[in-house]
Amino acid sequence: MKIVAEKIGKKYNKEWIFRNLSLVLQHNQSIAITGANGAGKSTFLQLLAGTTPASEGKITYKNDKLNFPAEEYYKYISYAAPYLELIEEMTIRELANFHKNFKPFSENISTEEFLQKIVLEHAADKEIRQLSSGMKQRVKLGLALFSRTPIVMLDEPTTNLDNKGIDWYLNEINQQLNKRIIIISSNQKHEYDFCEDILKIQDSRS
Repeated sequence: MKIVAEKIGKKYNKEWIFRNLSLVLQHNQSIAITGANGAGKSTFLQLLAGTTPASEGKITYKNDKLNFPAEEYYKYISYAAPYLELIEEMTIRELANFHKNFKPFSENISTEEFLQKIVLEHAADKEIRQLSSGMKQRVKLGLALFSRTPIVMLDEPTTNLDNKGIDWYLNEINQQLNKRIIIISSNQKHEYDFCEDILKIQDSRS
């Protein structure tokens, strides 16, 4: 899998958020998208994921033989962000089983193994709305990290996590390095310090 972004720009109304952002990501690469608050880190991540259209430029997903249409990008991406909502009425176990229907877990791990991996087996039958913000974030990250996709995109991944949660995230994400394309949107160095490359959006605007 390869992602190519060419001279990407995004504007709202008449104001450009950023322009002329380009990158090429090959299989197994990792990159951090950094910048000050309001620079457009989350927006650029959403453009790469195909959930928000670019105002200018071109984004292509491809393999050795063909390009993939934008409406199919979601098949290859696992995405986690604090602003993404979970189904509040489901339990963690029900959510994991539901999620597997669309994106199976890597290495064919079972729901029980998934619950153990996110260290929430004790809360497996709690509804999502009963969870703390940190537990919800761990569920989101787990669904992204353990889904069988070639690309993982994380926006501010340690939001709402305590120190134990941050240690868990760092341990799990380090096990994903050199296995998938990893894109982290953040201005917190500890969230992306392992990345091979950094794209600083504030340095790319014109």
